[in-house]
Amino acid sequence: MLLIPAIDIKDGRCVRLYQGAFDRETAYATPVQALLERYRALGARWVHVVDLDGARDGRRANHRLIAALAANSALSLQVGGGVRSAAAVEELLDAGVSRVVIGSAAVHHPEEVLCWLQRFGPERLCVALDVRVAPHQDPRVYTDGWTRAGERTLWEALAPYGATLRHVLCTDIDRDGTLTGPNLELYVSARARFPEIAWQASGGVRDARDLQALAGIGLAAAVSGKALLEEHIQVEELRRFLPDASFPASTSATAGS
Repeated sequence: MLLIPAIDIKDGRCVRLYQGAFDRETAYATPVQALLERYRALGARWVHVVDLDGARDGRRANHRLIAALAANSALSLQVGGGVRSAAAVEELLDAGVSRVVIGSAAVHHPEEVLCWLQRFGPERLCVALDVRVAPHQDPRVYTDGWTRAGERTLWEALAPYGATLRHVLCTDIDRDGTLTGPNLELYVSARARFPEIAWQASGGVRDARDLQALAGIGLAAAVSGKALLEEHIQVEELRRFLPDASFPASTSATAGS
C-alpha cells in the first residue's frame, strides 16, 4: 500500500479543514512548493492535491499554482477540486498532472464521466466519493465540497461504472482532519463489494498503526494530510509506505491562523 501525502490549497495556501467545514480551517506557514519538496525528500512517489476553492464553487482559482507544481515537480500529482468538464480534465493532464480526480461530477453526471474514462483512460482518472456513515446504514455520498447531502449511497454511486473504473478515493468526512483513526469497517465493505477497484482511503489517519491496518485490508493507498503536516508519524515508521524513501527529512509545517 502506498502512502499518498495530501496538500489542500485554499487561496494559494496550504490548509486543512476539520470534517470538511470551511469555517474550521487551519492554515500552515510552509509554502505549497516547499511542502511538495518535503514529501519528495521523504520518499513519496505521488502527492494528492486538492483545490478547495474549486471543490466548493467550481472557480478553480488555484489552477495556475497547481499547473506550476505539476510542471516543476518530479512527483506524480493526483489533482482534484472543481473538475466538472472534459475540458478541465484535459487542461490538467496537459499541464503535467498524472491523474485527475473527479468528485461531484462523478455522482451527478456518471454518463459523462464514463465518456471521460473511455477518452482519457482509467489510469488517468480517479473518482472521489466523500461519505458520511450513520449507524447501521450504508454510507451516503456528499458532493459540492461536502455541502450537499447526496441521495445516493456509496454503492449506488459506483453502480453505473461497472468494470470501467480503476481508482476510487473514498473519504469518511466525519473523520477527516480529526486524527481519530480511519473507518476500517467502511473500507472492508468497499473492498468486499468492489474488489476490482484500487481503493484509496482518506480520513482519520493518525499513526503508523492506522497505515498498517489499512494495508492489511488490501487497499491500494492511504491519503494523509494532517498527520504528515504536523509530523505525528515518525519518519522511520513511514518508510515501508513510501517507495522512494532513502533518508530522513524534516521540515516542520507550522500552523498559522
